Amino acid sequence: MGSPPLDPRFTLHGDSPAIRSLLRTIDRVAESDAPVLIVGETGTGKELVARAIHQRSRRAAGALVAVNCGAIAPTLIQSELFGHERYAFTGAGQRRIGSFEAAHGGALFLDEIGELPLALQPALLRVLQDRLVTRLGASAPVPVDFRLLAATHVNLEQAIIDGRFREDLYYRINVLVLQVPPLRDRGDDLLVLAESFLSRFGADRRGPPVRGFTPDAVLAMQRHRWPGNVRELMNCVQRAVVLTEGVWIDAAALGLQRSPAAQRPLNLAQAREAFERELVRETLRLHGRRIAPAARQLGVSRVTLYRIVARLKLAGDLPPEEAARLLEAGGDSDSSGGSAADLSSGPTAGGVDVSDANHDRIGC
Repeated sequence: MGSPPLDPRFTLHGDSPAIRSLLRTIDRVAESDAPVLIVGETGTGKELVARAIHQRSRRAAGALVAVNCGAIAPTLIQSELFGHERYAFTGAGQRRIGSFEAAHGGALFLDEIGELPLALQPALLRVLQDRLVTRLGASAPVPVDFRLLAATHVNLEQAIIDGRFREDLYYRINVLVLQVPPLRDRGDDLLVLAESFLSRFGADRRGPPVRGFTPDAVLAMQRHRWPGNVRELMNCVQRAVVLTEGVWIDAAALGLQRSPAAQRPLNLAQAREAFERELVRETLRLHGRRIAPAARQLGVSRVTLYRIVARLKLAGDLPPEEAARLLEAGGDSDSSGGSAADLSSGPTAGGVDVSDANHDRIGC
């Protein structure tokens, strides 16, 4: 139930603006003892963030007890959290302390707290308020002292509207909020993580050591959207290390090779647009959504790149406020928007000075 040895700087490493911002925030919230709510897509590493917070806190000498609220049967989770006395119920042959008591002096990490049964949420709220726990079958409460770290991939505000999560509990845990970025927003961290996983799993490989990734594997990883985030990347690399017969991992070994049907455009215009869309999207991603370096690499002005983004309807990939600004600027798709020819038109657009620093970044 305790936390295993772990260096969070190894598992959370990266140099993208998104991950550097997250690490700075982790350092700040670690100094407090207030509850932390960690939100992010599945597979982004929310538990690693919780461990990083704990290991930087004044409670680091205590245990970090992790409980996955979505992985325990509703009939068992109360006993898991509160513990029980001997003979408290059928099968309870001996007394067992629960996760609340096990986390005393340390921290309790409730993963997927949005999956906690509604009937048990008032009991959790009472423990957080009173700092007292009564084991099942016991008559006297036990004082507990722990810091609460919680994580979820669901929208808890929507869960409140749907009647699946208590509003009072939400405001109790929603004190310090950390947003874990998806892998697609971490730029070159993708390849850094892939090499890290390759080194880790390659150490256990029998036979000739794997030297690295082929160019087509790198391109396939950069093009993939990674809906499963870092966990999906880790699984892909681990599988490839096991199945690769040679010393280089290609796209097929990663399971990222697209089928011929998926690669075949219907006509030349569609082929051009598909290529342009992929090129612009990947260039922006590789530069952390920063317009200036992306425009320089593509050989166009920043204004032209904004127009291309609007014409290709890539604004949906941007944060809402950036997409709104783009539309307010009149960058909607029309006949005057950037075309494929703009990608070879040079660094200016119609003689307009585009040196305004406010256009330097998309969604950062």
